[in-house]
Amino acid sequence: MSTINNQANITGIKQINNNGKVAIVGGGLAGSLLALMLAQEGHEVDLYERRSDPRNQGDNAGRSINLGLSKRGMNALKLVGLLDQVLSSAVVMKGRVIHTPDGETSYQAYGKNTDEVLHSIDRNELNHLLLDSVDKLPGVNLYFDHKLVSINKASREIVLNTQEEQVRVNPLWVVGADGAFSTMRKELQKGERADFHQEFLEWGYKELTLPADSNGNSVIELDALHVWPRNHCLFVSHPNLNGSHTLTLFLPFEGKDSFDSIKCLDELETLFVKYFPDLIPMLPSLKLEWEKHPVGSLLTTRTSKWNYDDWGVLVGDACHAQLPFYGQGMNSAFEDCCLLMSALKTHKENKGKAFHAFESSRRIHTNALGQLSKDNFVELRQKVRSPWFMARKKLDLAISKLWPTAWQPLYSMIAHSTMPYGEAMVKARRQDRILNVIGTCTLLGVTLVAGFLFKGSI
Repeated sequence: MSTINNQANITGIKQINNNGKVAIVGGGLAGSLLALMLAQEGHEVDLYERRSDPRNQGDNAGRSINLGLSKRGMNALKLVGLLDQVLSSAVVMKGRVIHTPDGETSYQAYGKNTDEVLHSIDRNELNHLLLDSVDKLPGVNLYFDHKLVSINKASREIVLNTQEEQVRVNPLWVVGADGAFSTMRKELQKGERADFHQEFLEWGYKELTLPADSNGNSVIELDALHVWPRNHCLFVSHPNLNGSHTLTLFLPFEGKDSFDSIKCLDELETLFVKYFPDLIPMLPSLKLEWEKHPVGSLLTTRTSKWNYDDWGVLVGDACHAQLPFYGQGMNSAFEDCCLLMSALKTHKENKGKAFHAFESSRRIHTNALGQLSKDNFVELRQKVRSPWFMARKKLDLAISKLWPTAWQPLYSMIAHSTMPYGEAMVKARRQDRILNVIGTCTLLGVTLVAGFLFKGSI
């Protein structure tokens, strides 16, 4: 295996005829995992990434929302033999702690038992581990600083630029794992009857750090996701092994109390005093980090087609970028890799059928996840503090404990099972209708009893 950065020293065009190899465009989480899966199955793989090798970037490798590893992602990591290693550097999150504006907290368990937990992991560390694992295998090449610029479907050629030259490659087949703004997707769909929908959220995000105390201990409960829900804004906290927490502030881009409205550090302090006064003493580097860290955008995408004939296919954010509010972006991308590998084994003599089967069985469910993620944004901001919402959640869990095979909370189906997302959504809506009937009947019964008692007292 070899790792190449800016491999040429002269300007020109390099032609690579690697007809026996699979090309993967994108060396992020999905691309590196899929490269590992394919290499372990005996495929020769060339992985192309537009960035420099992130393992050499240190603190400059980029910032992103911490990830919550759940069942679907764990299954994928188990298949490639990395689950135990990943879990050893993760923090278990047993539930979420809700912080109210007056500083009070309440705890909501993630599942109905101690096995239903999430694991907080650092995106960059996980990406480094996957790349290191791929790096050790024969028959794999990692090409960094190689940016895809175009493809020629007729000649089955991909064209990439480095700082020194243009590289033309003829792979056996190619996978687009190059993210929400995928060049591979655009190129594969040129001239095709393809649909594409992209929606930016009117909110952005900024990452901050809640440091550990002087002894290296967490100043808030470590084994939980912390949420500061406000109708106008939202803070979410993921724990780290060193006792710190990665905080993510979600705030509108424009309008009152928005990213755009904070023109100076005094206005930043005013915002925190208004919405998050309990956080101020825990964030000694707030003003420094605010100026240093950029504001990120949030978007969701839906598209079809995901494949071209028997030569190209898309996975992960390249075909279904998700909002982060259900914590399923990475998990769904990893599940894509598993399902694509399964389809390739089922249709081993016909990759075109494999690619089509993968998309046709998967797309309806990733579309459902997109809707669930948008819905959960509203839940995190507005509903988690509601006594009625909490009562429904408790009833949901209680019924699940009584009839575990017949009744499952939506969160359990999404995060703690591999039930297809669309099926989980349909089942949850059916259960919600039943809960609504139970609630209505209970309210009616209470009203009748109260009316009878009142009538008897006069």
